[in-house]
Parts: sequence; C-alpha cells; structure tokens
Amino acid sequence: MNGESLNIINDRLEKLKADFPEIFSEEKIDMEKFKAAFTEDINFDNERYVLNWAGKSDAFKTLQIPTTATLKPQPEESVNFDTTENVFIEGENLEVLKVLQKSYYGKIKCIIIDPPYNTGNDSFIYPDSFKENKADYEKRIGDKDEEGYLLKEGLFRKNSKDSGHYHSNWLSMMYPRLFLAKNLLREDGVIFVHIDDNEVHNLRMIMNEIFGEENFVASFDWRKKTGANDAKDIAIITETILLFAKNYTATIENDIWERDKNSINQERFKLSDEFVDIRGKYYFDTLDRGGLQYSDSMNFGIHAPDGGVIFPNGRSTFVNDGWIWKWGQNKVKWGIDNKFLEFVKSDKSEDSNYTIKYKVYQNVDNEGNIRHKSGRAYSNLITEPINQQGNADFANLFNGKTYFSNPKPIGLIQYFLKTINNKFDIILDFFGGSGTTAQAVLELNQKDGGNRKFILVQLPELCNENSEAYKAGYKTIADISKERIRRVIKRLNHDSSDSEITMIKGKEKELEPQLLFEPETKYRHTINQSNHKNPINHSLDNGFKVFKLAPSNFKIWRGSEIDEENLEQQLEIFTNPIREGSEQENMLYELMLKAGYSLTDKITVNGELKIVNDELILLIETKNMQQAMDKALSLIQSQPSIKKVITLDILFKDNDQLKTNTVLQMRDAGVEFKTI
Repeated sequence: MNGESLNIINDRLEKLKADFPEIFSEEKIDMEKFKAAFTEDINFDNERYVLNWAGKSDAFKTLQIPTTATLKPQPEESVNFDTTENVFIEGENLEVLKVLQKSYYGKIKCIIIDPPYNTGNDSFIYPDSFKENKADYEKRIGDKDEEGYLLKEGLFRKNSKDSGHYHSNWLSMMYPRLFLAKNLLREDGVIFVHIDDNEVHNLRMIMNEIFGEENFVASFDWRKKTGANDAKDIAIITETILLFAKNYTATIENDIWERDKNSINQERFKLSDEFVDIRGKYYFDTLDRGGLQYSDSMNFGIHAPDGGVIFPNGRSTFVNDGWIWKWGQNKVKWGIDNKFLEFVKSDKSEDSNYTIKYKVYQNVDNEGNIRHKSGRAYSNLITEPINQQGNADFANLFNGKTYFSNPKPIGLIQYFLKTINNKFDIILDFFGGSGTTAQAVLELNQKDGGNRKFILVQLPELCNENSEAYKAGYKTIADISKERIRRVIKRLNHDSSDSEITMIKGKEKELEPQLLFEPETKYRHTINQSNHKNPINHSLDNGFKVFKLAPSNFKIWRGSEIDEENLEQQLEIFTNPIREGSEQENMLYELMLKAGYSLTDKITVNGELKIVNDELILLIETKNMQQAMDKALSLIQSQPSIKKVITLDILFKDNDQLKTNTVLQMRDAGVEFKTI
C-alpha cells in the first residue's frame, strides 16, 4: 500500500500487456508494433534485422568523445615496480580503455570480463544525457570527496527495473566498452564475457553487431551452484559465458585453440615397440565398430597371418550386420606396412585365430603425424568449480574473511585461459572486481611455466562504511583488489610471515594487519644508467605496477571556447602548456602512452634524456637545451634504432634559432622530431 488511489493509466497498460505483450518495448507501447497488431497500416521504418534501443546514438557519442586523461604511476602501491610487466589501473574503465587505445591497439590476446548483470539492483555508468557539454560531463564523472575518492552519486546510476529504459541503459553502458575492447584485441584474440539470464540475449546481439556473427565461437554454460532450494519455479543454477573471436579465421590459421591434456589417461600407454623414441608408448584399440554410419566399402575382409580372413565383428564372410572397419582398405594396408596395425591372438574371429587392432600412440596420430596437441577439445559445459569456491579462494588469502560478494572462482578463469594458447600474451580484465583474473594468471604461470601478463582495470568504487571491508581499512573495491594481488604474490614467493607487516595507509595497530607489502620508498623504473640493455628475467613475474586515471599533465587548448574572459588564459597555453603541480615521472608516462608505447616498455636514463624501448627519446626537463640536443644527436648516431624525439616546446625558451637548427638536424638524421 502506498496511500494513493488506483493509477488508471498503469492499470490499463498492465491489462493490455497481459493480453498483447508483443506491442510493448521496455514497459512502453511501441506504436509501430501497435499499428501492426491492430490496423492494416503495417509499416516498419528501416525494416531490417538490427538491434536498436533508446539511447543507442548517445552510446555512439560516448564512444566518440576523445579523452585527454592519462595514467599516473603509483610505485608506492606496487610490487616490483621496476621489473614487472603486470599492470593494475584504478579508474573508470571507459576512460581507461580510451587511454589505452594507442599503446595497446591490437596487442591483447585475451579479454575476460564479468560486467554488471543488470539484475535491477546494479549501479553502473551509462550515457543518459548529451545535453551537458564535455566540461560538465568531465566534472560530473570526476566528482570526488575531500579525500579524493569518487562520489558514487556523481558517477553511478542505479538501473532499477522500474526504469523505462532498463535494458537500454545496460546496452548503452556495454556497447562502447565492448567496441573499444575489440580494438585492443590481436587479430587472433578472443573475449570471454560473463552474463546471466537477464541480458544474455541482448549481449549476444550487441556482440554479434560489434564482432560479427561469424566470429562467435561458443556459449559456455557454467554450473555455478548445485541447487536452489528457494526457487519458486525452476532452480537456476547456471550462468553463461559468451566467447567471441576478433577474427575466427585468424584463430584457426594461428592454431590458438588448445586441447584438454587432462582428458587423456596416460596410464593407458603401457606398451612399447621399436618406434618408442618417436611415437612414444601405445595401447591397443579395436579397429571394428558397430553403430557407426554403415558403408559397404568399409566392410571388407583382411587376410590374417594364419591364412584366415577377418571381417568386422569377427565374421569370416561379408554380412551387413551394421559393423564396419574404422579404416578404409588403403589405410589398412598402410597401417600394416608401417606397423600401426597389429594382428593379435584372439578367439573372436570365426575363420582365424587372430583379430586386428590399431595402436594409439602418445606422440603421433593414426596417420603418423607428430601430435602437437593431445587431448579432447575443451567443453562448453563447466560443472566445477562452483561459485562457493570463489569465496573460499578469497577467504584463504584474508584469514577466512570475505570482503567481496561472490568473486568468481580462480579455477573458472583458468579454465578459459587454458582453452587458448596464451602462455606469453597479455590478459585484460576491465571489470577487475576483487582481482580474480590477476590471481588466476599469476598462479597458472607458476603451474605451467607461462609468462602471461595481466592488465586489470577497476573503478575506485567506495565500499559501504558499514561493511567489513571498510572497517578493515579498504575504502574502495580497487583497494581490495590490489591487496588481494599483493597477498597472492606473497604466497607465491613462499613467504607467509606477515605478523610484523603494517598497512600501507597506516591503520590502527589493533586491526588485523591487512597489507603485506611496505610501500616502495623510492620511485625506480626498469632503468639502466647507461645505454646498454638490461633484460628482465621472465621466469616468474611476481609483481604489478599500479596506475591511476588522472587528468592530463598538460593544459588543453580549447579554441572553440575562447571568449574575452578566457582569451588570456588560453593564450598562456602557448607559452607554458604544463599544468601546475605536474611531475616529471607523470609526464614521462603520459608522453609514452600518447606516443603509442606501453606502460611496461623499457625506460633507459641517460642524464636528462629518457630512452623508451631504444626507439624514442623524451626530454622533459633540462638546464641547457643546446647541450641536451647535442647529446640526443650523438646518441642517435650511436643507436640507429632511435627514430623519434619528443621534447617540451617551452625548453627552447624563445630560442627559435636553436629550434630551427634542431628540426633540420633531426630531419637529416632521419628522425621524427616533435615538440609539445
């Protein structure tokens, strides 16, 4: 009871919907469908097979809005910042995906995401208005409290089922993120997306639109629990994971699909012959089968060593009883000649003391080809681990505490990782949550000797102040995720002594100590103080670099917004483009990203010159520009791999002659030269 009289319109709509659900779309009458149902005026505009929703154009506008944001390094929250190639990014994932476009375009092998399921209780970000200008939008998504944390009411929208655009809002949230994610995938890359019944139909359609129906690979059914005693109708115990490839043909050509080695019972391979060094051990399997598709050409006699003739099913003559040989006549002759077939003493045959069997070898197939992959193809039905294991995985790291609601099991993520060849590739999860994907990657690397790298993106979503996580010192979901990764690394390093280690943010001593690593007190890159390479040992990368989404370190020229009041402010950008408070290290990473280099590329320091991947020279600060440019030119002569130089324009300090000479000298050296 709400104290209000009957809403006549709603009552009529409910009655109409009960009888004619087909004329409704998102709880509202669709007039085109109404006319088609009740009149002869049947006319669907732009009639074609297409997914459309209220706000789709806004979703495209969101996608097209460029970002000037950057990623600010946080070495004090990282582990092995100097050497690791794993990355954790704290920030709103749509903006982060835009920031990563240049640096990681076409470089990601596998994306695994677990987005909001749109159950009616989810809060997420979606474009709901484009009446505001870009500055207002940036202000809204940047709303923070006094301590710098994002305000939930400024960034999130709760997508209630009472909303007239319930499905549309979710689609508008997902579409631009999936579109940008596709750009980051390699040509043979794949994406796994978790979902439940609320939006699985819509997810399949937008992925068909973005990736193409021809690049659909599989729909996994995961049994997340064994029962649902509170079900009023059908117990829903499964979730769905959709798998798409960026280019399915490329995945086949590059042979990325793995086989389940555990499906092969190695104990069966007990016998040896003279080919054991190449073919491995073997076991016998019967050559005849009943119940297969019958063909007279596969029902023939084979002469045994004792002169008898063997037909399928032990017969001595041709009879169509449904039994055939699995191999044709030519292959049988080849098998006998090459000892893939063997006559074995048996009383099964009517006309001979022998039957014939073929050898199943460990290392070669039944045509003699070396078997590079063994085992069955991975199944799209996953019955274990169930969801409870995800809670156990988390609690095992936090002394029995669970600070995150129903994290996915590590084994589930590892199942997906095992389906493709990705031992030396980048795995991206831009709905990072509690950090399950990072743990799955780190632990799988230790198990199989892989060198996978992860990039996790997680919004610093505030934890409820009454939650156990908040009381334990974790203000945001991102804080929980980062600490989980630290604890996984601690465990992998075989060091469980954490009693004397305090929290990074210095919480009260009486609280259970949560953080297992002291902050790194000095910012250090993967740097040499010379020009020689310092290769990283990739045997086991137990570390991660933390970055936070931040405004650009450089002032942004907005010519379209110039008026009398801000003309002087805009013109100042020409003379000093650096924002007040910007630090060298932050500018370094921003310039790297915007020049197309990754967050983990090697940085070598040579005085004030920073050399990225032995290809790019960055100059951010110097006391003597002439000497710095002379040094850069000398370095270019000794290192032909250097093809690009970027400096801050302000460093020339009105010395136009030096700038002109530098441009000409760089051109003569075949080097691209840019100033900012």
